[in-house]
Amino acid sequence: MPDSSPQPLRTVTPQPLHTVTADSLVTVDFSPRSGGRRPGPYRRLFMIPGTRAFTAGNLIARLPMGMFSVSAVVMIAGTRGSYALAGAVTATGLAATAVVAPWVARLVDRHGQARIAVPATLLAVLGSLALLLCVHYDAPDWTLFAAYAATATTPNIGGMSRARWAHLLRGDAEALHTANSFEQAADELCFMLGPVLAALLCGTLFPEAGTLVGAVLLLTGMLLFTAQRSTQPPVGPFRKTRSPLRSPGIPRLLTAFLATGAVFGSMEVVTIAFADAQGSRTAAGVLLGLQAAASGAAGLLFGTLRPTGPAERRLPWCMAAMASLMALPLLAANLAPSLVALAAALLLAGMATAPTMVTAMTLLQHRTPADRLNEGMTLAVTALLGGIACGSAVGGWAVEQLSVTAGYGVPLAAVTLALAVSLGSFGGPNRLTDSRASSRASSRASSRASSRATH
Repeated sequence: MPDSSPQPLRTVTPQPLHTVTADSLVTVDFSPRSGGRRPGPYRRLFMIPGTRAFTAGNLIARLPMGMFSVSAVVMIAGTRGSYALAGAVTATGLAATAVVAPWVARLVDRHGQARIAVPATLLAVLGSLALLLCVHYDAPDWTLFAAYAATATTPNIGGMSRARWAHLLRGDAEALHTANSFEQAADELCFMLGPVLAALLCGTLFPEAGTLVGAVLLLTGMLLFTAQRSTQPPVGPFRKTRSPLRSPGIPRLLTAFLATGAVFGSMEVVTIAFADAQGSRTAAGVLLGLQAAASGAAGLLFGTLRPTGPAERRLPWCMAAMASLMALPLLAANLAPSLVALAAALLLAGMATAPTMVTAMTLLQHRTPADRLNEGMTLAVTALLGGIACGSAVGGWAVEQLSVTAGYGVPLAAVTLALAVSLGSFGGPNRLTDSRASSRASSRASSRASSRATH
């Protein structure tokens, strides 16, 4: 009987075809070509199944992060006639976020993104809608504080997205560097477009439009993001691991994030004051947008480069570059006080921001326990927000008590502090690790030596 078992497939290599045309011999080779143009780093990222879907939801949910505070200020100040009240309400929400956000992030790490992020987002959306109704129906002032504080349960969508990339790209440092660069560029884009969209909605439609649209975008984007279960980091059995705050180098790194946040907060306030002094307060948005655009473009370019050396060695160099470029707005404001000169200075100053933040986030990921990653990144965001609040206060004081041009010395001083902190932490955890490793190696060598002596 003939053998009916399945035979192995044989690969047939096409043979060249020879033909004669007039007095010429023509050879046609139909064999497949190897090599070809390798896809770029960002295209390789989004060739991974599920990454495009969760990124779309991530961007939709992240855009309102730049909308809510501006919308609240415009809505409250426009209806109540008090910027002081509007500022106090948003400051209360910021303080509540600093307390609640790490707790929400810890629950996300323990129980999974979809299980925690969706109900937490619903609570935050209800808080935004409550604020809208309280403002619209002229409720007492204390209700505004309570409603806006409820929005502090908003999950850190950027941290959850970075956690997904860290899970999908585990062991591929180059691809993870590209993913972190993309996430930082997305941050810059959303915080650049968010305030513009909020001001446009509140100004052209009605004062509550910015808050309403932001709440809808947040909920829609979060539902799309969490629906992508295949890319969600798995939740392992609960282990009582130490807090990220107790990991080597994390407190110093969070201090650097705090100082970097002060750079952003003070730069925003001082730039608004400078544009106002030049007779064009509305130009401040364009100036700050140029800085954010330069940072986003630099972040995307940085993601195409192959990182050399560990992140802890690269961070001081990035901080030094950022400190050097942050001196340009101070020089422009004092030597050539014009909006054009300041625009050029801010455009150049923004180019070091994203590479510095990408490197700092990468270092944070390396030093944070794997099962507390989202909590660690949320602590970094909380430090940034706290720095922004402190920088805004100090920058405003400098503008009023000193001068508008002297105010640009505040972001320069803040980034110098961040540089000093990064230099102080350079090699600290590695020295500890190296000493432990050398100690273990010495003990093993002694054990082998005594074993040989015994034999």
